[in-house]
Amino acid sequence: MIQPLTHVQRRDWLRLARTENVGAVTFDQLIQRYGDAALALEALPELSRRGGRTGRLDIPTEAQAERELSDGAALGARLIASCEPDFPHLLAALDPPPPLIWTRGNPALLDRPTVAIVGARVASAAGQRFARGIAAELGLAGQIIVSGLARGIDAAAHEGSLPTGTVAVLGGGINDIYPPEHRALYGRIVEAGCVVSENAPGRTAVARDFPRRNRIIAGLSRAVVVVEAELRSGSLITARLAAEQGREVLAVPGSPLDPRARGTNDLIRQGAALCEGAEDVLRALTGLRNLAEPDRAPWRDAPAEPCDGLRERLADLLSPTPVSRDELVRAARAPAPAVFAALMELALAGRAELLPGGLVVLG
Repeated sequence: MIQPLTHVQRRDWLRLARTENVGAVTFDQLIQRYGDAALALEALPELSRRGGRTGRLDIPTEAQAERELSDGAALGARLIASCEPDFPHLLAALDPPPPLIWTRGNPALLDRPTVAIVGARVASAAGQRFARGIAAELGLAGQIIVSGLARGIDAAAHEGSLPTGTVAVLGGGINDIYPPEHRALYGRIVEAGCVVSENAPGRTAVARDFPRRNRIIAGLSRAVVVVEAELRSGSLITARLAAEQGREVLAVPGSPLDPRARGTNDLIRQGAALCEGAEDVLRALTGLRNLAEPDRAPWRDAPAEPCDGLRERLADLLSPTPVSRDELVRAARAPAPAVFAALMELALAGRAELLPGGLVVLG
């Protein structure tokens, strides 16, 4: 469903995306089922009640959605919905894509050839020099550089690619500049590049926002280069998400004596391509398959209505360990459409969480 939205449709799309317990997966399934955000909004209270919710579901009012749209417009930002033709095609290839993104600057850069460069916040001087240099070289080769505006490697990658085009993906709102000392860098990116956020303007990032931010960094890029990273770091999460999305993952090797090299060396051990310069990235890109938007055929023509017994059986089968929807279909011994509908209702009630990749965990 690729179509430009009217103002009212955009407001409804925004309201649905900001509704309590509606993540990217639940949003995608609601649009598949009802074909329209307004119809989905009407159905939400009853769906959450079926899932076992006793209290009121928090659905933003029209006035609240208008306020967010006005706040973004005041910043010169633009809201793009995932159904619109100018939504970034690489991001649209995610299953599912984020329902919407705010952009500030030049959103046309998002559909140019892109490479993400990420790494440690407390980066070495050598790592920062490498990130700055490879970003500049890749920019001269026609690549737009994507990163997260963090300290260390991210900042160096943005600085190296400012003359040729850079994209900063934020964890908070489109105007949530963190760290504060990057305010000048942020301003230069708005002027010469593009800033992207999934969150409402004015929102301050919290811990749970950064995995979603990392998913967008990977989703906007055909390849991800990790320069420095410890074994437990957000950069490795970005690399894992990129691999799951069919993107190329490259890692810069480092000394085994430096903890910041342990993550990158481990990525190489697990099969990531070794990166010693821009030519390695460009070589990897030549063999990368095209990424097409997945086919999401609407199932609203024959929505299955699950019974209460099925919902409770599925709730009993869930745990903090992610399990696939297909496995739940087998365990519940019920038709797949009924299981999927019941899981969506449980998610709206806060009793389940639907994850990308067809996985479900206890809510």
